Amino acid sequence: MAKFNKIWAFLLLFIAVNTYAQQPKTRILFVLDASGSMYAKMGKDNRITVAKRLLTRMVDSLQYTGELELALRVYGHQSQKTERNCKDTKLEVPFSRNNHQAIKDNIRDLRPKGTTLIAYSLQEAAYDFPKATGVRNIIILITDGIEECDGDPCAVSLALQKQGVVLRPFVIGLGLSADFKTQFECVGRYFEAETEQDFSEVLNVVISQAINNTSAQINLLDSYGKPTETDVNMTFTDAATGRVLHNYMHTLNYRGNPDTMYLDPSFKYNLTVHTIPRLIKNNIELLAGKHNTVALDAPQGYLNLQIDGVTNYDFLQALVIDKKTGDIINVQNFNDKQKYLVGDYKMEILTLPRITQENVSVVQDKTTTVQVQQPGKLNIVTRGNYQMGVYRVHKGITELVKMLNLGLQQNITVLQPGDYQLIYRQSGIKETLSTKTIPFTIKSGEMKHINLR
Repeated sequence: MAKFNKIWAFLLLFIAVNTYAQQPKTRILFVLDASGSMYAKMGKDNRITVAKRLLTRMVDSLQYTGELELALRVYGHQSQKTERNCKDTKLEVPFSRNNHQAIKDNIRDLRPKGTTLIAYSLQEAAYDFPKATGVRNIIILITDGIEECDGDPCAVSLALQKQGVVLRPFVIGLGLSADFKTQFECVGRYFEAETEQDFSEVLNVVISQAINNTSAQINLLDSYGKPTETDVNMTFTDAATGRVLHNYMHTLNYRGNPDTMYLDPSFKYNLTVHTIPRLIKNNIELLAGKHNTVALDAPQGYLNLQIDGVTNYDFLQALVIDKKTGDIINVQNFNDKQKYLVGDYKMEILTLPRITQENVSVVQDKTTTVQVQQPGKLNIVTRGNYQMGVYRVHKGITELVKMLNLGLQQNITVLQPGDYQLIYRQSGIKETLSTKTIPFTIKSGEMKHINLR
């Protein structure tokens, strides 16, 4: 029994170590506002006192969190506000292991003085993160004011995200009114904190989102509202930058439920589900440390394209068209079956002549079959050079089916059954009235021979 317990303990340790090893390293850079306005009141204290107290507690609590490194950048603390020093920002404590006490000591000694320079501080923050792959770089900006140095924090933040330097920053606004929310949402995920209690709760949420695993499932709903649709690729992109983050093939697990995936809650996601036509859901925000469910209506059926009898087509295709937009949403081969979202489509079949189906209905879990007649063949043998075309009269209108420019050769054209005309003129005869017409009929599976001498 003791031997079994040792083996079991070893297995648990092995699982824990491997799970730990799979977690990516996270680096969090605190960018703290130490401008003069941080002396404004927040409850019984002022903002800087509250910020120092709560940030110190948070740094202390993170001291033994694995695969996490912290750093501290401060702005507005070296020059007086009257100097309007728009480069007053400094990396006070760089990233390293076991630097928690250095960060706490630096926070303790901070004295707010100067102006608010968010854009330049974010720009400089790009150089604070050691160059490494497979690391989540996160900025948590704590501020009580907007940009005062004519910089553009939104543009700087977006550039850092596009370059892959950092993930979407977190912004904690201290004592700011709701009007400031729109000015900071473009910088990153914004949180308001009017009281110390708000600040404490927001800081805990932000840290949770920064370091905790977050699970999600994508429910692709059928016509009955059940998440049964599956086996389709999903592309997750960063809503801020358009950068592709993941491609996952949707899967139902062994219990028949949408499989669970793990996503970084730092991002706001745009999701494209590659059904035909595709589905798009934008600006998806995930709750960190929780299981998130994202649902999309994706009822699907099948469209089966068939040729009656033995085909003479080497490669026949059809254009499937969205009736609302007129866009071609797919090019499907004949003798093939594909899934489509439930609905009505228009179809252009690339036969000669072209066949148009105005209403092709796709129904949940059903197969709609579209079949065309077996074609025939037109064989033209020439003994000279000719200008000619194959035409048909359809609804009283003469329509061109195919132009032919033949010399001394044999030409075989695959045509759908029907009545046609061959209208031609010998190239060497320069008289319009020499034009001739030969009517002919094409039957399924048969060849029509025309010999021009």
